[in-house]
Amino acid sequence: MEVKLWNDKREREMYDNLAELFAIIKATEKLEKAYVRDIISGAEYETECQKLIAQFKTLSSTLTDTVPNVERFHDTYKMDCPAALNRLVTSGVPATVEHRAAAAMSSVSSAAVVAECVQNFITAMDSLKLNMIAVDQVHPLLSDLSSSLNKLSILPVDFEGKTKMREWLSRLSKMGAADELTEQQARQLHFDLESSYNSFMASLPTGGS
Repeated sequence: MEVKLWNDKREREMYDNLAELFAIIKATEKLEKAYVRDIISGAEYETECQKLIAQFKTLSSTLTDTVPNVERFHDTYKMDCPAALNRLVTSGVPATVEHRAAAAMSSVSSAAVVAECVQNFITAMDSLKLNMIAVDQVHPLLSDLSSSLNKLSILPVDFEGKTKMREWLSRLSKMGAADELTEQQARQLHFDLESSYNSFMASLPTGGS
């Protein structure tokens, strides 16, 4: 005896769509695992993943009333497809796109910190040339420079600039706010800043590396 799951064309279409949703989630899970295991290339993965995401979005919009919550649909049918849920529902873009975006953000972030370091070096050196040698004038500038250098992950822990700025900050913290650097101290600090700046510029990766 044949059992019908639907009573009319509309119900049949709904069940067809549910079956398609099930298939898309399963296919995405397999694709994610294949990519992680390096069974397919990044280019192949991205092309197929974009197709599945597009199909999922189109189908989800037509099933809003029937399947208001995809996670619940996933759990109801005990699908066990966590990677697919993450890709289709949470992320919405292929993993390769996420990786490129993260790399771009990291690059932009590093470039911003490099610019900040350069600006802080120049500001500190210029202030000494303008005879701004009081502790409450020098300390904030060196503190800003030290902070920006510490934010740049490409610099080693024992980088000359970091070490020298720590030494100077320690020295200044033992002086009064209104105290001033002697001419010899000011010359030495300027020399240390210039030397550290040159080392900093030399440590930056070139465009071709």
